[in-house]
Amino acid sequence: MVYGSIGNMLEIHNIHKTYEGKPLLQGVSFSVHSGETVCLLGSSGSGKSTLLRIITGLEEADSGDVFWEGQNLKGVPVHLRRFGLMFQDYALFPHRNVADNVAFGLRMQHLPKAEIHQRVAEALERVNLTSFASRRVTELSGGEQQRVALARALAPQPRLLMLDEPLGALDRALREELSTELRRLLHQTGIPAIYVTHDQEESFTIGDRIVLLHHGQIEQDGPPAEVYDRPRTAWAAAFLGLTNLLPGKISSISPLYIETSVGKWLAFCDDVSSLHPGQNVHVLVRPGSILWEGDSPNKLQGRVEDWVFRGDHYRLMLRLDNGVGFQFQTTSLPARELLKIGDLITVALAGDGVICLQNGEAPTDG
Repeated sequence: MVYGSIGNMLEIHNIHKTYEGKPLLQGVSFSVHSGETVCLLGSSGSGKSTLLRIITGLEEADSGDVFWEGQNLKGVPVHLRRFGLMFQDYALFPHRNVADNVAFGLRMQHLPKAEIHQRVAEALERVNLTSFASRRVTELSGGEQQRVALARALAPQPRLLMLDEPLGALDRALREELSTELRRLLHQTGIPAIYVTHDQEESFTIGDRIVLLHHGQIEQDGPPAEVYDRPRTAWAAAFLGLTNLLPGKISSISPLYIETSVGKWLAFCDDVSSLHPGQNVHVLVRPGSILWEGDSPNKLQGRVEDWVFRGDHYRLMLRLDNGVGFQFQTTSLPARELLKIGDLITVALAGDGVICLQNGEAPTDG
């Protein structure tokens, strides 16, 4: 990592942190570029919130560094970092109205009244709450309170915005609505942001990039589509809801064949340089890889356990004779009026639909 490199605003280098004698963060390094929203995604206990507190200066790392535009922030107090922080519980003052809540941080900076008034008005306009300025926050819905908290975080014009599970207390429908709005607002402001969540759908909606944390280490770092389409480990695939996973052993490299409990698979891998025959790996069968026509070296024969119409696709569940189940997504079913539960069918899989995951760790959480 080159500190102060063009486009990098925030750079995290080799952060370590222990908690109660156990490692919580183990050598975490990543960067946030200008105008980019990075989602820290992981299950509870993966170290997401602790990493956020280290970046903002509320906690110290055992070792490692945080850089802003090439400047090491070690020893720089929270208020001089000029980073905005928004929590799940919003931390609004119930005895103050909306405008006073948004103005609180600005008053702490002892800004002129005219500037405070202007910034509050601009922040409320951004979140579509201009007409709510004099309303008490206790009279607002959960979604409206979330907008007030965001306006308060935006009003001081932070260099970096950090959001820790900001939609976690809301119901699913409202979270989906506000996550789309949050993405628009973050792009509109151009402020680089770090967004912490355990919800992969939320992270895919909001993030320009996903940093997937597991046991205090970065499991994968990349754009949402890349992380989903090419998970690197069995744990990452399981965490992202990709359940068609099988343990296997490599039988040959060129071509790449893997022996599994349901037969030998011709698999795809971006980089085979670290693979060798006899290596334990996992095979991921992509849910969208099913083919109804054409030939393929990878075939499955099983009984239809169920199929469900989901609007723009069907979800098909197959159960093999040895008890292993697979779920597929397909835009069509052949002769679906004749496809019945219990039917024995054979399906072919697309060439890149069977992926070798180089990490053989069994998915145990997430």
